[in-house]
Amino acid sequence: MGEGVTEEGKSDDPSTAAAEDGSRERLPTDLEAVREALLVWYENDHREFPWRETDDPYAILVSEVMSQQTQLDRVVKAWGDFLERWPTVAELASADRSAVVSFWSEHRLGYNNRAKYLHEAAGQVVEDFDGEFPRDPDGLQALQGVGPYTANAVASFAFNSGEAVVDTNVKRVLYRAFSVPDEKGAFEASAGELMPPNESRAWNNAIMELGGTTCEKSPRCDEKECPWREWCDAYASGDFSAPDVPTQSPFEGSRRQFRGRIVDVLRTQETVELDDLGPRVRVDYAPEGTYGRAWLRELAAELAADGIVEVVNQDEGGETTVRLRQ
Repeated sequence: MGEGVTEEGKSDDPSTAAAEDGSRERLPTDLEAVREALLVWYENDHREFPWRETDDPYAILVSEVMSQQTQLDRVVKAWGDFLERWPTVAELASADRSAVVSFWSEHRLGYNNRAKYLHEAAGQVVEDFDGEFPRDPDGLQALQGVGPYTANAVASFAFNSGEAVVDTNVKRVLYRAFSVPDEKGAFEASAGELMPPNESRAWNNAIMELGGTTCEKSPRCDEKECPWREWCDAYASGDFSAPDVPTQSPFEGSRRQFRGRIVDVLRTQETVELDDLGPRVRVDYAPEGTYGRAWLRELAAELAADGIVEVVNQDEGGETTVRLRQ
């Protein structure tokens, strides 16, 4: 475990412990359904990258180092060429460093120091670890140029022994879906709470895929059939701002805010009549007023069009009820 973490895996830093406790309050209560939805979505349709088809830690380390600030489509050819030239960690360790750096430069992978560090890390594996990669994130961080994120990724994808990955894409997903705040330790705590035990390989691939293809800066929720629409706060409110996305128009008093309040009410009740729902959405609700039944029906209709709620119109003269779509 890293600094400030006890053997039980719980932080002894009060701010981190508070984030861990808060993560449980923010996440949906039916975690198993949330987890299964994402894993099934990923299994059914995801981008095919060759490094996802191997559990060789050397090949995965090469892909992770190459992928830093480089488009993945460009990495595919470079990764294949690199492994064809140096197919094992021992062959990379024995290679001339200038050849490795030249390869890096020729393939426009940027920051030639990465090539130097990768070569040094290969030498460490051969000389210090008898040719066998450490299997956990802490051990992997002993390698030159391997920081916490890369170490965790290699441990996850090669050995299924990592922790929950938290990158920019994952932060965006958690911020939007479950309103996880951009505060110290909050993303890590929520990501760890979400990840199923002993599933780091599948889970980290899946949640990064969600952020990379569906919950992008410009979200494609319906187009990509996001598996978390049912639970997603941003999908309910229409506010898709995030730590790496400029804030949208003011949320307070917006239709997004009131749409979100409707969903919050319906999460605790199966069905609600409009006139019972109205005062819980807006304190100045008046059935025949500006913010009355007609206004509330419009909001409910928007949510129904998005597939979030169902609006049931009863007999003429009767009440209209609203409920979450099952």
